[in-house]
Parts: sequence; structure tokens; C-alpha cells
Amino acid sequence: MTARILVVDDIPANVKLLEVRLLAEYFEVLTATNGPEAIETCENGKVDVVLLDVMMPDMDGFEVCRRLKSDPATSHIPVVMITALDQTTDRVRGLEAGADDFLTKPVNDLQLMTRVKSLVRLKTLTDELRLRASTTRNIGIEELLNRSLAEADGLPKVLLVDERSSSAARVVKMLAGAAEVDVAADPHAGFFQAAENAYECILVSTGFVDFDPLRLCSQLRSLDRTRFLPIILLAEQGEDSRIIRALELGVNDYLIRPIDQHELTARLRTQVRRKRYNDRLRASVTQTIEMAVTDGLTGLHNRRYLDSHLQTLFDRAVTRRRPLSVMITDLDRFKSINDTHGHDGGDDVLREFASRLRRNVRGIDLACRFGGEEFVVVMPDTDGAIAERVAERIRAEIATMPFPIGRDGKAVEVTISIGVSSILKGQDTVEAMMKRADLALYEAKNGGRNRVVAKAA
Repeated sequence: MTARILVVDDIPANVKLLEVRLLAEYFEVLTATNGPEAIETCENGKVDVVLLDVMMPDMDGFEVCRRLKSDPATSHIPVVMITALDQTTDRVRGLEAGADDFLTKPVNDLQLMTRVKSLVRLKTLTDELRLRASTTRNIGIEELLNRSLAEADGLPKVLLVDERSSSAARVVKMLAGAAEVDVAADPHAGFFQAAENAYECILVSTGFVDFDPLRLCSQLRSLDRTRFLPIILLAEQGEDSRIIRALELGVNDYLIRPIDQHELTARLRTQVRRKRYNDRLRASVTQTIEMAVTDGLTGLHNRRYLDSHLQTLFDRAVTRRRPLSVMITDLDRFKSINDTHGHDGGDDVLREFASRLRRNVRGIDLACRFGGEEFVVVMPDTDGAIAERVAERIRAEIATMPFPIGRDGKAVEVTISIGVSSILKGQDTVEAMMKRADLALYEAKNGGRNRVVAKAA
């Protein structure tokens, strides 16, 4: 695993020590000796993880972390604060500043490297999502990490998996007012509960008598529905090897008992904030894909989607020796509607037509806006005779039911012409089939409009 790690410390010997450790693991290392230099490096270079000393002159690590996390350009970069301070209040202060973890000196080599690798994996995922979502800014990506949980989506829903009722009760009490907590005493039941509910974090206790808690963590990471769900391990003193293994398996964070309430709340807040951020990025990616293949006015698929998907449907029909039909429909004299009622009125007609078209075709049929006032419907497992009857039913419904337009609901009569063609046995192609449907539509138009014409060959 290769990544660029920024080491920030005002003491050259400390910088050199961490640099040697990281280079031995084949990481690329950048260094900074003060806060402003660290911030500038993060803004100008590709940094994957920041290892940040707290005790620095002029601008301490807490302030550096706050500034990095408040800047949309750097807020997604994981920050690990490293310091000689070992008080819980210091850890909580670092986490509340936005740090992803807080390690104390002297840092255990294995623990540090495992943590860095875990955060690099997380940063890689976030980078990919940010790249894919970069074309859609309407969801306010830049603001996500700066909003409190209450502002964003309310209290997070959390699942605690712990077979000890007294331990579970203490954790639930600690999180009162900070999260809605469900408890599962049985780890097997907890796995299914996590898969079936919309949790935002899973807390897994290591205190099971006859069950390996890492088995549950591994199962959660292997299931699609819980693959990206944050997991926090609640471990006992002396379980360093189990914690390291957990981080290697993809567990996001851990706490060691006795658990401090403020630290638990701060670490939970960090994990939920990052999950919500990535969830929004995924939603933006999905929205981008939908926008690329969907007509914004009618909500039907667009020509780009038709061009890419029709060949697949055609090839499948040929392979399975099943029928396939296509209809091309055009709204008659649509220009006069625009001229009389304006483009807003024309848009109302197009939207209403798309709605009626959708109601009159099956779920397996592919309905698309081909361009302007022209629409295409691809009908798998449908021969020419049936396709012609469907086209006639659609034509009749359009002709007999006027279209409401404008706020006053004024109605306008609309008719359509339809050309139908079906796949031919032998040497047929998508282009030839579409050409036949287009010629049939041309005949329908020339024949007086408001009619269906089917082309057999």
C-alpha cells in the first residue's frame, strides 16, 4: 500500500524517527515543522494522512487540525494527533477538533502502522467518491463536514453488540442524548440486526465468553449492506494484538475500557460524520449517473441510454430466439402547440405524454425520449402483432383524452403517430430494425397522422 504521509513536528529528531518508520513501510513522506507549513502542504499537495504533533509553538496541533477540517479542500484528509499528553481530556479535545485518532508517545510501531494503513484505505475510498461526485455540487459537499450532527440528520442510530448486560447498560447511559442505541446480546442476532436496519455505527464489545468478536467484524465487512458501516471496537486492557488485527480487518476505531463518556461520544461523532459525508458523496455519484442517462424534463431514459442498452436487448433476443419489437412515436404538429401555448405549455404536454406512456407499457419495456417530441419504446418478448396493438391502445388514449396545460388547467387536444417494427429472423441488426420503425413513422405522418403503421420488413 503506497500513500503520501505528512509528518508535522517542530522537533527534527521526532520528524526523522517517524520518517524512517514510514519509509520502511514504503510510504512517501512529506514533512513540516510548524502549523502554517503543514496547512500549506495539505492545500497544495496530495496528502493521504497527516501525523500531527500537538505541542508546537505559535500554532498548536489542535488549531492546525481545526483549520484543516474547516476547509472543504482539506477536510476529508485523515488526521492522527501524536503527543506526549496522555489525559482523556486531551484526546477528547483532539477528537472534537476533528482528528480521526489520537496516539500518545512513545508510539507503538505496529499500532501506528496499522492505524495509518486503515486511514489510507478510508482516504482512498473518499477520494474516489469525491472524484466521481465532483460534477454535482448542488448537494453542498463543501459544507458537510462543518455541520454538527444535529444540524445534519439528527441523532445517529447505533447498534451495540455486547452479551454483558451491565456493560451494555453503562454504554447506553453514556450515549443518552448523543445517539439512539439498540442492544444485541447475541452476536449472531446482532449481525442480522445490523444488516436489516439503517444503523450509522456498530459498537462491538470484545467481552464474549464463547465467540470471537473479530468474526462478527469480518462478517459485517463482507456483507454489501454493512460493508461501509463504521465499526468501533470496545476492548479490554492488554488486548493490543486483537486491536491491531481488528484494524487490519477494517474496524474503524476502538476504545479501551474503562471507557470515558466524552471520548466515546467524540469518537462516535467522528465516525458518523465521515459516514454521512461519504453517503452523500455516493448519493451524488448515483445522481450523476442518473442525470447522464435520464431526460430531465420527462424522467424517461434519454437517447444515450437507449443507444447503449438497445444493442444488449437485441443481442439477448437473438441469442434466446425471442421476439423483440420497437415503436417510435412522434407528437403531431407539436410546433403549433409551442407557438400557441409557449414552450412552458409544450413542456407540460411532453411531461404528460411521458406519464401516459409509462402507464401503458410494462416494467420490462424500455421507454425513452429520443429527442424533441419523439419517443421510443423497446418491448422485449413482444412480437409485431402485439406491439401494434399496444401502439394502437396508446394512440387512442392520447387522442381521446385532452392534455391539461398551464396553471389554469386549460386543455389541448394532442394526437400522435407511431411506427412499429420487430426483429426479423436471419441477418437483422439494431440499425435495420430502427430504420424500419422510422420509415413506418414517416408513413404514418404522410398518411394523415394520428395513426399506427407497422413495418414487417
